[in-house]
Amino acid sequence: MKFYLMLLAGSILLATMAPVADAQTAFKFAEVSDTHVGSDHALEDLQRTVADINSQPDLAFVIISGDITEFGADAELQQAKAVLDGLQKPWYIIPGNHDTKWSESGGNTFRKVFGSETFSFSYGGYRFLGTNCGPNMRMGPGQVPRENIVWLDKTLKGIDKRTPLIYINHYPQNADLNNWYEAIDRLKQHNIQLILCGHGHANRVFDFEEIPGVMCRSNLRAKDSIGGYNIVTIGSGKAQFEERTPLVEKNRAWANIPMAGHSAGVTHAFPRPSFAMNDSFPAVKAAWVYQDNSDIGSGMALYQDQVISTNTAGEVYALRLKDGKKQWTFVTKGKIYATPAVSGDRVVVGSSDRFIYCLNAATGKPVWRFETGKPVVASAQIVDGVAYTGASDGHFRAIDLSTGKLLWEFTGVNGFVEDKPLFYGGNIYFGSWGNDFYALDTHTGALKWKWNNGAANRMFSPAACWPVGADNKIFIVAPDRYMTAFNATTGAVIWRKSLPGVRMRESLGLSADSSEVFIKTMDGQLYGVATNADTMQLLWRSPVEMGYELDPAAPVAWGEVIYIPTHSGVIYTINRGDHSLLWKYKISNCLVNQVLAAGDKQMLFSTMDGKLALLRY
Repeated sequence: MKFYLMLLAGSILLATMAPVADAQTAFKFAEVSDTHVGSDHALEDLQRTVADINSQPDLAFVIISGDITEFGADAELQQAKAVLDGLQKPWYIIPGNHDTKWSESGGNTFRKVFGSETFSFSYGGYRFLGTNCGPNMRMGPGQVPRENIVWLDKTLKGIDKRTPLIYINHYPQNADLNNWYEAIDRLKQHNIQLILCGHGHANRVFDFEEIPGVMCRSNLRAKDSIGGYNIVTIGSGKAQFEERTPLVEKNRAWANIPMAGHSAGVTHAFPRPSFAMNDSFPAVKAAWVYQDNSDIGSGMALYQDQVISTNTAGEVYALRLKDGKKQWTFVTKGKIYATPAVSGDRVVVGSSDRFIYCLNAATGKPVWRFETGKPVVASAQIVDGVAYTGASDGHFRAIDLSTGKLLWEFTGVNGFVEDKPLFYGGNIYFGSWGNDFYALDTHTGALKWKWNNGAANRMFSPAACWPVGADNKIFIVAPDRYMTAFNATTGAVIWRKSLPGVRMRESLGLSADSSEVFIKTMDGQLYGVATNADTMQLLWRSPVEMGYELDPAAPVAWGEVIYIPTHSGVIYTINRGDHSLLWKYKISNCLVNQVLAAGDKQMLFSTMDGKLALLRY
């Protein structure tokens, strides 16, 4: 009977919604995706498309559905904006993963240049809604940012549920996004008719949980001589898609999608992330969980009885360790992706508003701030009263912790700095998104040595890995799937290895006794590598299988336990002795930023969707 009533209710709702959509006057718009300004021929391809769109007076508006740039660089965003400003009709834009994962500004420049990372507008009786897709700064599956989910809640609340909706996100609305269900479940409460996306660079039709979805091609020419985009016609109860080739002014119809209240008749459940694994480890409990209204894109730090964290709303804040109650908040003017560093009663953290801040760790009151030339997305390292940190302006700085005065700066960084520098043996070590790795003298800032991985693609840079040091060696892993060991003093490469079946990427950690480096692979395996060997020597492989895994966060050793963060919101704990699983715990379906020991048998971790939790076990 319950099933019958659900079907009847769905049929009635569908019947009441359908006329709303069918009654609309037909209209056309252009859908442009994956322009990748900064890559070969991309600017010319976009210029051709803009001119072609302007030549068609029957196009009402333009939607640009992400991956506007190749690397999210400020210059690339400005170039794209200059071309898009030539459009002679309204246009609406969202970022894609290329605009946010490798952003020197932490996504701040996209918001400044284009005004927002979301859009909402009405045309022809339809409401169009667009959101960001992530991943933001940290490598992993896509994720609609927590603040965009909050925005979606607020926006949908003001829309009549009979109004037909068209939703735009750069990613397909499936498990390609860690939290696809958060957006789609909200849309299903309304008259969702169609979902548009890019990302795959090809024209394809999808079924997103019985909601029709359409992926549109990249604007790039690829192996052709001319790029292209799509023209979408809404009318007569359907959406028609035509691929448009500029210059030759050729259209090719390739899809007709029925338009109706597709969610209204859905009566069965679709797969959702399972938290059932937690039932197998009843001794592990979340003492408290704090839910932020924005993403948390950094690790955290401890100060006495407080944990200090940040968010992408630009806040630095402290929670009471025993119960998660907020103690203080300090607000900056940019997104924060830097992990706070604490020394004494001072906390240092950089913001994408171009400032490095020092706060009183007990109260959150500002002590000093230091202005840089560009946003700061790198984390600081504090040693002997000096804060060392990189920025996105090509500089690396040493700042006096007490006064905020610059002690020295190295101005020769190629690309921008994202990682947390390593202090080891009198030098400071860090990588950049320019394929370079640096060693500087901590007293003077003089360059001791520099190494380049020789890659033509800067996305292979050793920039997101937090380096570790042992046995007078510095160890890194990078997206080129190589592990490299340097002589810490001279920079000479002791060994550099890429092993078949061991797809390391950016995640590595160090054992408590410094005898082993832990590497986590893209296939969800954990290996131990000897630090005292003259070549890459795998000591062991844990039998624990974590599945496909991209999280760059480091495995952490605490006592006889190794804690492993993952991009699916799970913490794995492994016995240091036999490398077997002790327990695992899932608190989210999004990337874990960091694991931080917080006393005997308790630990802190935060996730990209704004959760910060204390686990006891």
